[in-house]
Amino acid sequence: MSLTRRDFAGRSALTGAGIALAGSVGALATAPNALASTDTESAAEHGAGHGHGHGHEHCDVGYGPLVPDPDGILALPEGFRYDIVTYSGRTRLESGEYTPSNHDGTAAFDGRRGTTLLVNNHELGGHRDEWPHPVPLTEGLVYDPAAAGGCTVVEVRRGGHVAEWVGIAGTATNCAGGSTPWGTWLTCEETEDKAGSNGMTKDHGYVFEVDPEDRRANRNPKPVKALGRYAHEAVVIDPKRGHAYLTEDASGPNGLLYRWTPPEHFRHGRGRLRGLADDAGVLQAFKCFDSGGRFVDDLSRATRTGTVYGVDWVDVPDRDARTTPVRGQFAAGQVTRARKLEGMWWADGGTYIVSSYARDESPGRPHDGQVWFYDPRRRTLTLKVLLGVNADPSADGAFDGPDNITVSPYGGLVIAEDGEGVQHLFGATDSGRTYPIARNELNIGDEDDPSYSEFTGVTFSPDGRTLYANIQTPGIMLAITGPWKRQRH
Repeated sequence: MSLTRRDFAGRSALTGAGIALAGSVGALATAPNALASTDTESAAEHGAGHGHGHGHEHCDVGYGPLVPDPDGILALPEGFRYDIVTYSGRTRLESGEYTPSNHDGTAAFDGRRGTTLLVNNHELGGHRDEWPHPVPLTEGLVYDPAAAGGCTVVEVRRGGHVAEWVGIAGTATNCAGGSTPWGTWLTCEETEDKAGSNGMTKDHGYVFEVDPEDRRANRNPKPVKALGRYAHEAVVIDPKRGHAYLTEDASGPNGLLYRWTPPEHFRHGRGRLRGLADDAGVLQAFKCFDSGGRFVDDLSRATRTGTVYGVDWVDVPDRDARTTPVRGQFAAGQVTRARKLEGMWWADGGTYIVSSYARDESPGRPHDGQVWFYDPRRRTLTLKVLLGVNADPSADGAFDGPDNITVSPYGGLVIAEDGEGVQHLFGATDSGRTYPIARNELNIGDEDDPSYSEFTGVTFSPDGRTLYANIQTPGIMLAITGPWKRQRH
């Protein structure tokens, strides 16, 4: 049943729990589960790069200051260490080719006999000849032989032995993606290239399923066209209701959050998505409204954590975008937009959703990152984390540009930074503190003009002991271990 604006306004008037008007300075920072308590206005007034404290300022939060790495790769807190799992152009696949470059979204699965299996996206766009280390065109696993991207599967065994092989090849700009409750990986193409553009021989902008355990299941790749063709970023599956939620990282106009409802009597499971008809189920885009029933055109309108919007869903007219990009098929007032909708993670009965930043291309207030939580039972979207504009990205300490995200087994979130200047992995507790976990020290620029790649693919091992993360350029997968502890409120 659809949740109408009137229903939401009435419910808000009755409960009064954490409901905020868009742009109102009266928003409640004590909304249930709110992760931060500072708005973008106050952050700017105090000259802060964001609205949260740091771990080294509060002994009960985080792991203390980061220690510089003599090898110039990863600074970590005292007592932590990292191991390099794969390194593009240095480590090799089982077939002998080098590990592909541009590591992106990653998920970890329990393998056989105590192994861990990691499926790793490689965000390689355009023609494969443009890249020194594209995903190899392994026989039977190729969608489009012109495309450079895809996934590899990395097996980590006891004793540190690592094996790596191709999961899918011939796809393009494989970005965040997401794991499924049935133990597979959904890799997402962040592109809208059609056959004939950028050297492609097939249409791109789809989701593909990759099975980390069964190599035979990955043969003859087939896009899941029912999930739409657009600049996909991430995807999660609601294990109870079967819905898929998908983010779009795009502008002109800003991208959308989508929900796919499976057809009646459809049952999820390994390999079943690829058997769907291209128009199976219903693909919809979100539409938000505040507690007064007023339509919210863009998520950048929210200026305080604890802001809560009601959500409705609007059918997508042409999910395969034959003539018009999906996000361009809606007129003003039909859907809500957001700049750079990025990573997602399913936990706590809903999905955490990242909007990386908002600038002049957004109608609301500029910010350097939002994390929202969508509750499918209540049909509400709550702002959990809000980062004010970082005044000096070159200085260590402030965080901006959240991207890939995971929920930590030790409480709160772990977020990969894709901002300007210094790049971090950082944590956000459920009481509003942020703290550093790692800093990228691999300078891919020069001494006078340093440059540091974004972090991607943040995910914990199934047993929670190891945090895996990637440095996207040149493409390094890292395993971080240490004295993890539960983060206090």
